[in-house]
Amino acid sequence: MQDSTVLTQPTAIHTTTKGQLWRSFGRMTWIQLKLYSREPIAFFFTLIFPVLLLAMYGIIWGNAPGSGYYQDYGYIDMQLPALTAVIIGTVGLMSVPVSVATNREQKILRRFKATPMRPLTYIAADVAVNYLVALVGMAAVIVVGALVFNLRFAGSLPAFFVGFTLATLAFIAIGYIVASLAPTARVAQVVGQLIFFPMMFLSGATLPLFLMPEGVQQVAQWLPLTQLVVLLQELWLGVGWNMTAVVVLLAMLIVGTLVSARLFRWE
Repeated sequence: MQDSTVLTQPTAIHTTTKGQLWRSFGRMTWIQLKLYSREPIAFFFTLIFPVLLLAMYGIIWGNAPGSGYYQDYGYIDMQLPALTAVIIGTVGLMSVPVSVATNREQKILRRFKATPMRPLTYIAADVAVNYLVALVGMAAVIVVGALVFNLRFAGSLPAFFVGFTLATLAFIAIGYIVASLAPTARVAQVVGQLIFFPMMFLSGATLPLFLMPEGVQQVAQWLPLTQLVVLLQELWLGVGWNMTAVVVLLAMLIVGTLVSARLFRWE
């Protein structure tokens, strides 16, 4: 539940000058971070659940070379990028819709709109917080993988970071569409779960696609989360950019941004 005491002084936020705009953005980002830290379900699924999955995979299959898709890599090497996709999907399709719809339902967005703060400042802070949460979640699984399971990385860190950023912003944009259309936070939560959970289990994000029936594998190729998994795995292993995945994510980002900008409601 949102803590309304954090949000009782919106009139202190101003955006008259560039300096004030940045201060407003910083304060709003801090408020959003505090609110996020008080959401135990969102915190668990973005920061704890992926680490638990990683530990389970490591205990069951280990990370010896040859246990993954390629001879030189292990199971954890292959599945860590996929778990990063789970984090991104959770943030974009579950955290964003619920938090935005809750703020609207509790009239918090309406109060923000009534202040001198620019609407874009709130949205930018919300995007920044969700991006930061996804980044921390990814860092957590990488640290555990490196310390416990001898994680291997053969790609380019800048390229992987760019791919991660593109994917996170794309899924956040789609999350804003759900938040804009959902009349209540409960509806936003249900819709987000209906979109995310089937993709999570069918995209190779939790179990490798090659373990699934051929028909499921063919259907999975049409899922956005599958494209995200493929993109991050190939960047992680140094294969390079999967342009099909890049096009899909860019399309999601552009369409999601345009549609949510058109449909977004403050009250």
